[in-house]
Amino acid sequence: MRLHVGCAMWSLKSWQGRFIGSSERLRSYSGWCDAVEGNTTFYATPTRETVSNWAEQTSPDFRFVLKLPREATHVRQLSDISVLSEFFRAIEPLDDRVHALWIQLPGSFGPGDLPVLSRFLRGLPTPFRYAVEVRDPAFFRDPHALTETLAEHRAEWVPFDTTEFFRTPPTSDAEREAWLKKPRMPLRTTALTDRPIIRYLGRDDTGRTVEGWQRWVPIVAGWLREGRSPTFFVHTPDNADAPALCRRFHDEVRALVPALEPLPTPPSLEPEGPPTLW
Repeated sequence: MRLHVGCAMWSLKSWQGRFIGSSERLRSYSGWCDAVEGNTTFYATPTRETVSNWAEQTSPDFRFVLKLPREATHVRQLSDISVLSEFFRAIEPLDDRVHALWIQLPGSFGPGDLPVLSRFLRGLPTPFRYAVEVRDPAFFRDPHALTETLAEHRAEWVPFDTTEFFRTPPTSDAEREAWLKKPRMPLRTTALTDRPIIRYLGRDDTGRTVEGWQRWVPIVAGWLREGRSPTFFVHTPDNADAPALCRRFHDEVRALVPALEPLPTPPSLEPEGPPTLW
């Protein structure tokens, strides 16, 4: 029984000296959270050496949910799996740390494109698990065809819960920017596999963020009791407190499921020395 929690990144300027140190930032982050969204792989495939370094900085229990490169999902529109060969070779050092490979599809991908998705999933390497995120509202109005397609390939449907964020108008610069960029997605709370993945967007106000995830606490606790291993990613517009919020969510679920293993104790960071000219 394990609940993984994490953020959209493992390094942020505002985390420096608070959640992460000046070097081996992933190692520092992994003392706070035990999962991370791999958004950077959408834009560029890392070198195998870089990925080996990620593995060295994390424990075997740490989990990556890596986004498939946009060349495959957006440029080639799922028509050419061969463009992923370099990506699959690069991530091999992570081994079981790859919790799932995340297929984020553009808003233009609709129900009529499901045969393309099915062919794509059928051709992907089987050692990995896959999770799909869709943006077309039509899938939420009638989810049957998508759930059937995903079930055929043991793939998960990744919901992005933005309902709390869009409940009231933005109140900060970061919220106003996110208001223009983030998708207004319908709420979905159904797991398809034993590894459900939730992406949750709160507000910069901690109270609002915690209030908004209350619906998820009993749902995630229920999944754990069913023997599933959920992953919950916490986003806020500025992400300033995201690592601490992840731990708070984990604690709230653990209060309902006492058998849940606690997260590791965060590391003590070495004090940063004064700036020098050298």
